[in-house]
Amino acid sequence: MKPLKQNNHMLTRRAFIASAMIGSSNALLTAKWAFGQSNLFERSLPIPPLIDARSVANKISLIAAEGRHKFFPNQPTATSGYSGAILGPTLRFHKGDEIAVTVENRLSRHTTVHWHGLLIPSISDGGPHNLIAPDTSWQTTLKIDQPESTAWFHPHPHGDTARQVYSGLAGMVLINDGSSERLGLPRTYGADDIPLILQERQFNSNGSLRYDDGPQTTMLGARGDTIIVNGVIAPVARVPVGLVRLRLLNGSNARTFDLSFSDARAFHVIASDGGYLPSPVRRTRLIISPGERFELLADFSDARSVLLETGADQFIPMMGMMSGDVSGAAQIIKFEPDPTKLAPIKSIPEKLSTISGIGKVDGLRRRQFVLNDHMMGMRSRNRGLAINGRQYDMTRIDTTVSLGSSEVWEVESGMMAHPFHIHGVQFRILSIDRRKPPMHLQGNKDTVLVPGSAEILVHFSQRATREHPFMYHCHILEHEDAGMMGQYVAT
Repeated sequence: MKPLKQNNHMLTRRAFIASAMIGSSNALLTAKWAFGQSNLFERSLPIPPLIDARSVANKISLIAAEGRHKFFPNQPTATSGYSGAILGPTLRFHKGDEIAVTVENRLSRHTTVHWHGLLIPSISDGGPHNLIAPDTSWQTTLKIDQPESTAWFHPHPHGDTARQVYSGLAGMVLINDGSSERLGLPRTYGADDIPLILQERQFNSNGSLRYDDGPQTTMLGARGDTIIVNGVIAPVARVPVGLVRLRLLNGSNARTFDLSFSDARAFHVIASDGGYLPSPVRRTRLIISPGERFELLADFSDARSVLLETGADQFIPMMGMMSGDVSGAAQIIKFEPDPTKLAPIKSIPEKLSTISGIGKVDGLRRRQFVLNDHMMGMRSRNRGLAINGRQYDMTRIDTTVSLGSSEVWEVESGMMAHPFHIHGVQFRILSIDRRKPPMHLQGNKDTVLVPGSAEILVHFSQRATREHPFMYHCHILEHEDAGMMGQYVAT
């Protein structure tokens, strides 16, 4: 796939940002020089523990708390996690079930837990209005009524989302409706069905996480020179020989990954945010922006080791002027097939799901959303980050929609590309930069990378009240915190 076309005015302003930021770039280069690369692809990929909700009577308890995690030998790092030192367990929910969830907050600050990708009413969504104070708990019920898919959970307190996710708070959700069995897909968790939470971090010389909340981080998002997978730097995944399912989640604050295998082997995309595509889509390259999920089938039948790599993030303004070590090209994870283990699944299904056609959109209500990212406010924390010229206000309802209706939302980015996420919905992408989206982006989505412009067809199936509205926002978390977010009600 060719890089998405950029507008000339965006490129001109990107060059301006680059010249303003270049002086501070050297401060970002820490981890590789401080710790070296002698341990690359030696540490086994950790698999987050799986909690099947039915195995615990559909009662899930999570504890958000600080911890200490070893990214580097003999260098424990202060982190946060859900019921663990970093990240959280993978939760498996079954369609048709009601899940009772309790979240205890043992952090020193307010938090929330947002169920990103779940189609649930706003009162249970875990947005900024569902604050959990320190030393208190939040209880809610999640009624699972959507197709099989990969979702995730993470904090969403206004003004502090970015820092909390950066510290390690995130986890994956697997929604099951029996399709994996029916389709004959890999489904043994941790063996031939592997979760991969991709994130980018930066470390100080003592091994601690470095998070700078200055103007550069606010405008570009928190970035670094070190990619972690499931909380580990440069791990090795020992996989069976044959077909393996990879569930990819971009849990980074800001980085967009440009993924491919080191030997250029092809893979098949079988699902995106909202579930299965109609048919597998053969690719050799996959771009995944913050908040997005994709499921792949990778074939390791040749029993040869291979690396999953990323190209440089082409969607930030100063790329090509700042050092490539920051959101630059990198090797992410090594796959090492074990010849003593054969994958049970031998073939890729030709058909995966039946997704209804988009049909005519003439006559549907259209709304415009401009993601403002101009440079006003660079010297302060005002930043000029907004939607349609208005920064987020928890007391203001920006949009009102009719429950059960569909609308076309036209989203326009400014100086840089923005991953645009809407709570409580799944949508279809009509166009990206006025072009039909590629096949792997034609399924149900909740997050779309908008390089210049995008049109999406949104269906509103979940109720949202004024007391607990749904959000729509840029999923560069620093942009969200700084005001590039709005809220809507659906009644």
